[in-house]
Amino acid sequence: MEGCICMSMNELKRLEIVTKVIEKRLKQTEAADILCVSVRQVKRLVKQFRAYKEIGLISKKRGGIGNHRLPEGLKETAIGLIEEKYSDFGPTLAQEKLKEVHDLKISISTVRALMIEKELFRPKRHKKKRVFQYRERRPRKGEMLQMDGSPHDWFEGRFHKCSLIYTMDDATSEVMTARFEMSETTKGYFRLMRDHLIAYGRPLSLYIDKHGVFKVNHKGAISGTGLTQFGEAMKSLDIKLIYANTPQAKGRIERMNQTLQDRLVKELRLQNISTIEEANAFLPTFLKSLNRKFSVIAKDPNNVHRELLPEHNLKNILIEKEKRILTKNLTFQYKNTIYVVQTDRELYTLKNASVIIHELEDESIEVFYKGKKLVVKAYQEQQKQIGEVDSKGLNAIVDELVNISKGKHQYKPSKNHPWRRFVKKDHRELRI
Repeated sequence: MEGCICMSMNELKRLEIVTKVIEKRLKQTEAADILCVSVRQVKRLVKQFRAYKEIGLISKKRGGIGNHRLPEGLKETAIGLIEEKYSDFGPTLAQEKLKEVHDLKISISTVRALMIEKELFRPKRHKKKRVFQYRERRPRKGEMLQMDGSPHDWFEGRFHKCSLIYTMDDATSEVMTARFEMSETTKGYFRLMRDHLIAYGRPLSLYIDKHGVFKVNHKGAISGTGLTQFGEAMKSLDIKLIYANTPQAKGRIERMNQTLQDRLVKELRLQNISTIEEANAFLPTFLKSLNRKFSVIAKDPNNVHRELLPEHNLKNILIEKEKRILTKNLTFQYKNTIYVVQTDRELYTLKNASVIIHELEDESIEVFYKGKKLVVKAYQEQQKQIGEVDSKGLNAIVDELVNISKGKHQYKPSKNHPWRRFVKKDHRELRI
């Protein structure tokens, strides 16, 4: 409409104040305080009003191009790349890939808005959260490590579901060591701790949940020492175990689980990694990049990891051990197999003797009596039964049963099986 001027509420306020200044009902210093500008700016506004009336108080930038507007075509290029390669990425990770791989400099908020517009990302609804008391980080690196396992479909169907187990320093949120295992087992955590101890030394404590690997949860247990195999090993290394009562108590590592399930899965896909062996070889490279983005600086620069002592023989400490009592025939049963001890001694000297069984990485065993190794031989194998299984290892056993029922199970003979003593060459079997 001719003669009509569009002004914002801010500009209307300026018009009122400037009018009072011109009519000498208000001083320039008072006007500057009301408008939150300098006296010089008030003088400019008065000059503009006298020259152009109300139009002089309207912003000259209205209807123009913003200073931070993206170049033409950049949004279309970005959303095209996201739809083609990063459709299931989150906005933060997608923005990082656009910058690192394609050299497109776009803010995270812009990428987020584009993905919401194209329905590639759905913002989460914020629920009312339960309030937990904040716990400050430990001041020094090595004082307390958080350790956990994260079962997940890490390979997106290219391999079996498995677990990522890792240690994270509480002072810095740095993921120290990590490895993939088929499930969370004592052997797997022993392998993880061996990697950490060799690389960094002994921490003062471990902050863990109440998984059966770490804690004896049976209230009526009266036999044994009250410690699991893992607990006994950590006691030998003078590493204190601290148990968390809730997942929120170790929230830092729980949040890191979510970050890894998002970022690591996609990195494995981009690297075309489909086996645990390849993934474990890739983890050190990935962790360096991850720690650069998410780790923080400890309050105290001192590292309190302790060196391994000469008596800390990891081969004998980080290993599963079982106690057995020999029969009068010098036999014992271990994992559905009856073993017999072969010795030149008189039988009565070892009758009812207590022996310690060490299970090695290849599932073979070594038997010790008073620190001396005994020679044993498998005598008879019993029918295998499924014993007690914790909730985290249940799916792996059921998947194995399903594969057997579908005919997918392939028998793998042990390393010392007689079949492995033959090799084929020129369609002839040669004994080696």
